[in-house]
Amino acid sequence: MKKTKNSLFQMILCAVFAALAAVLSQLGVTIGELPIVFTQVAIFLAGGLLGWKWGALSMVVYTALGAAGLPVFAGMSGGPHILFGYSGGFIFGYILAALTTGLLLDWLGRKPWVVFPVLALGALVIYLPGLPWMMHVLSLDFGQTIALGMLPYLPFDAAKVALAGILILALHPVLQKQKVLR
Repeated sequence: MKKTKNSLFQMILCAVFAALAAVLSQLGVTIGELPIVFTQVAIFLAGGLLGWKWGALSMVVYTALGAAGLPVFAGMSGGPHILFGYSGGFIFGYILAALTTGLLLDWLGRKPWVVFPVLALGALVIYLPGLPWMMHVLSLDFGQTIALGMLPYLPFDAAKVALAGILILALHPVLQKQKVLR
């Protein structure tokens, strides 16, 4: 019974972080080609608090909801055309980032000197599928892609890493103590 209760609670948390990603996707501004949104905070929290499996699954749920047409992506958008548009690779990068950050934090622990570099790596992981896909869809060269799709966003990524890191360091011990997390 305990395992079933714990699994149910993990599924609920998975849904909560998918919903948090949907909400934070609406907060931001657009500069250049891509919107600057706070989705990454939800991604890092999902990986950092739920771990690699449930964190990545929460971003799969978020992506699936958007692909199904629910307005969970930036600018209250949704539908498969978003995933095939220039920002689609970044959305798939969200899954990889939650997986990477969760895996590394589960393995290395959640100390400040670990959390912030791991989240910074997670921010870069989002660019791995995002930049090549953007380059393909918009027919850009490598330099144009970096200039349009990465460089303007790095300072904002740093701020999101800092915010998510602070929240993980504050929330993880509390949630473990309350036996919300394993």
